[in-house]
Amino acid sequence: MGLFNTILQKLGFMKDKAVEAVAGETAAAAEAPAAADAPAAAPETVDVVAVCEALAAKNPQKLNWRTSIVDLMKLLGMDSSLANRKELAKELGCPENLIGGDYSQMNVWLIKAVMKKLAENGGKVPEELK
Repeated sequence: MGLFNTILQKLGFMKDKAVEAVAGETAAAAEAPAAADAPAAAPETVDVVAVCEALAAKNPQKLNWRTSIVDLMKLLGMDSSLANRKELAKELGCPENLIGGDYSQMNVWLIKAVMKKLAENGGKVPEELK
């Protein structure tokens, strides 16, 4: 899952230097030798709303990431083009009639599917966003 994995990374589900930079963590902590030698810890729950609100506070645009897949992708620094949204919809199993038809319906399906999938991957997502 290419685009969904990118969303996971940008929200901090998969810790790496790029994710830490997006989340505002220091690179020095990530490069500490002790961290590299430490045993793998159980993954922490990612509070999706908290991460998105922190990113939104730093973003000059007023983005409605809670209900708009386009705005969520913009918030995460992703290409929110129709082609990418179609690709993401296919990755997540969107019905074909939505992918090839009314894009507003595809977008509504997509934001809910992304939020549901984030929750399935250990994210803390309020029910109303799923």
